[in-house]
Amino acid sequence: MRVLVADDEEDIRLLVSLAVRKAGCTVVAALDDGAQALAAARAERPDLVVLDVSMPGATGLEVCSALRTDPATAGCRVLLLSAGASPDDLARGLAAGADAYLPKPFTVAGLIAQVRALAVGAPA
Repeated sequence: MRVLVADDEEDIRLLVSLAVRKAGCTVVAALDDGAQALAAARAERPDLVVLDVSMPGATGLEVCSALRTDPATAGCRVLLLSAGASPDDLARGLAAGADAYLPKPFTVAGLIAQVRALAVGAPA
């Protein structure tokens, strides 16, 4: 499975990329900006996009919504990562079209499990 990672914090981006690889997937891009992530997703057509909710350029929620409205990317899986863990935060993420929502801080094992779970439903 091909995965695009977007988080404006370098440490988190590196950690997520490592977890994605440990889950048996390939990282096609690791970016720090939402607008760049959207452009890369349209160009790369990944199976899964892991997005931080708070990023410059465009938020993860905005990127997720844009991915869902574009027929070329509507089928990709989206995992949102966020420091916001309230029921309202979760509801906003799912309303934007996310397949899953993982609050920060998360464990590497938890992230690997989430990526693997999303991989099961990803297109071949």
